[in-house]
Amino acid sequence: MPDEAAFAPDADSRAFREALGRFATGVTVVTVLTDDGPAGMTANSFASVSLDPPLVLWSPARSSSRFDWFAGAAHFTIHVLDADQQDLAARFTRGGAGFDGLAYRANPEGVPLLPTPLARFDCSRHAIHDGGDHAIVVGRVLRATMRQGDPLLFAQGRFGRFQPAP
Repeated sequence: MPDEAAFAPDADSRAFREALGRFATGVTVVTVLTDDGPAGMTANSFASVSLDPPLVLWSPARSSSRFDWFAGAAHFTIHVLDADQQDLAARFTRGGAGFDGLAYRANPEGVPLLPTPLARFDCSRHAIHDGGDHAIVVGRVLRATMRQGDPLLFAQGRFGRFQPAP
């Protein structure tokens, strides 16, 4: 059996974070319209919740300077990024360019839409739950679009793409 390292998450938060990194996730950018204009945040905390009604969730960090915009938004859009859209992911991380110089259009609710995501979920806020240092934002999907392509993945602190098993 391979060596395993045991730790208590409360005592060793870095090891806990590294253990979570063993789970590969897709990469999304969530967008909202604020009083100051369009805003976006890169997130890998996206999941489906329900097919009927159509619900999805994501979890913004309370420590983010943009937290109130996202937790308080009546409408938001989750963009699932293509494997070739790492530049979009970087734009919406802390210190990234955001919407500066980026062409976009808006959905009927006024939420800014990124160009050519792999999938897109236009949502209205359904519920918000406490999630410790994050909030759990549940959205009711109003519209969903998709196209062919490979998803951008994130694992162990790096971006990558899916490789099918032989």
